[in-house]
Amino acid sequence: MKKSNALVGVFALFTTIGCLTACGLDIPKEKLTSFETITVKKSDVELPMKFSAKLKGQSDVTITPQVSGQLMRICVTEGQRVSKGQTLFIIDSRNAQHEVEAARANLQAAQANLSAAQAQANSAKLEYESNKNLFDKKIVSSYMLENSRNSYNQATAAVSQAKAAVTQAQSSVNRARVNLGFCTITAPVTGVIGEIPVRTGDQVSPATYLTILSGNTTMDAEFSVSEAIIEAQVQAGMKGDEKEKHMAALPDVTFVMKNGTEYKHKGRITSLTGVVDAATGSLGAKATFPNPEGHLFSGVQGTVVLPFQQKGVMVIPQNAVVRLQDKSLVYKVKADSTATAVTVTTTSAGNGKDVIVNSGLKVGDRIVTEGANNVQEGQRVLFPAEERSE
Repeated sequence: MKKSNALVGVFALFTTIGCLTACGLDIPKEKLTSFETITVKKSDVELPMKFSAKLKGQSDVTITPQVSGQLMRICVTEGQRVSKGQTLFIIDSRNAQHEVEAARANLQAAQANLSAAQAQANSAKLEYESNKNLFDKKIVSSYMLENSRNSYNQATAAVSQAKAAVTQAQSSVNRARVNLGFCTITAPVTGVIGEIPVRTGDQVSPATYLTILSGNTTMDAEFSVSEAIIEAQVQAGMKGDEKEKHMAALPDVTFVMKNGTEYKHKGRITSLTGVVDAATGSLGAKATFPNPEGHLFSGVQGTVVLPFQQKGVMVIPQNAVVRLQDKSLVYKVKADSTATAVTVTTTSAGNGKDVIVNSGLKVGDRIVTEGANNVQEGQRVLFPAEERSE
């Protein structure tokens, strides 16, 4: 009974197909679709070379006192932007003022002594010249002439000593004035005030750290360049004595913050040390950036991006590369339109969508791009137009 029902079912299926065919209806056929492919060729690309960097004001200055005393006033706040010459701290100046007044008194006394010595010397000179005339006329003895000469010489020496005393007293006044000036600490450069660890009333000395003033009108991004990169530049023709010329020929660089924000002003590579660090195998370098709006601060970390021109390289889409464990595969289209996997080595092109092929392909090879992950070894991937339309 069950067998009869099965036969009836099969008969009904063929009857239905026959009816559809008789009515002129076509049964859908599988469409043959070619995979997307490209032909490998060489081109010039710009690769972004990225270096971790830390910003530092080009004229960062540590502020410390030049004299000892009590800190009377703090005239700035942390993070405040100040101009060159602006007052930052004031130290008790009373002792320094007393020293200035004492030095001035000593100077006045020395000047008075000098005036007296000069007057004495003038008198001694007149007496000597008079005795000389009288001696020539044989009116006075040689003894009187020699006495007047000795007196004149002694007076001249006293004038020299008095002048030296005046000079020394003037130097003391100048030193006292300088020390008095040190009681008012001003900004040596335009910049931003850092942390202030002291408070009003503290005793300070030349060993006391007051703050750091970051002269941030121009900022240096300090980073390290690997020895391999330097070797590549040497192989490209850079000579040791042409470092400055080579840096001048480098393109502008960009500074990118940790959050991915790109600083709007471009910078230049301005420094490259000539000694490789034995511990890191790298050279120290600096890129200088203008900071007219004061948006950059010392200590900020980010990335220096240097666009590097690489000519005559094979660039393919990143989606053409299939990652299989520790290998990178690309499906190359053979003459019979089937695909075969080839192992390649690549480096990033830096744009997030392309890679540079270092080995495994050659110019003129045709490879699968879109859908490469779905291709199997030996699978046909290209179909002529007549096959696709059947």
